[in-house]
Amino acid sequence: MNLLAVMGSPRKGKSTDTLVDRTIDGFQSAVSGCDVKKIVLADHKIEYCRNCLTCRDRATEEPFSKCIIRDDMDQIYEDVLASDTLIFGSPLHMGYVTSLMMVFLERICWTFAKPEGRVLTLTNCPVPRSDKKRKSVTILTNGIIPPIYRKFCDEASPLIKQVVKDSLNGKTVGDLYAGNLESSGAEHYSDRAFRLGQKLGNA
Repeated sequence: MNLLAVMGSPRKGKSTDTLVDRTIDGFQSAVSGCDVKKIVLADHKIEYCRNCLTCRDRATEEPFSKCIIRDDMDQIYEDVLASDTLIFGSPLHMGYVTSLMMVFLERICWTFAKPEGRVLTLTNCPVPRSDKKRKSVTILTNGIIPPIYRKFCDEASPLIKQVVKDSLNGKTVGDLYAGNLESSGAEHYSDRAFRLGQKLGNA
């Protein structure tokens, strides 16, 4: 089993990074002999999506359609393709994922999805190019807003969940909202992050 952790905070060693690592620990406690790779998006050259739609419109039987941009996403696509389970970690910026994570999600949307789905009267909706099933969890951090007010500031969870479903043929099996970190600190959520990793491993 291959686990891929995608860390979308620009700050290494801080709350999001720490809780992603703790979730990896929980996963490894539940699954023996797994291959784990963690990608810190800030360490990579990842250009913005150009909205050219070449990946979307390319007819291919391959599990993903290659982007026209040549950058570090070339290797990351292979890492995503190899993954069976994923961890997404991001601070909440203005209610959304960081710009780092947003670019990553945009770049995997139509590379891993094809426009053959239908929702109500809408056509050309994304559906996965591959039938490989995946599981994922999400970790979102917020320095000020406590969990009780999460619904007012978390637009990121449904976004990630939908991309996982539409592009990666995946199911989000759990999430962690670590709020009010400026007062509580990441350690307050350490055990919950560990259990989240265990849940992913047992899914």
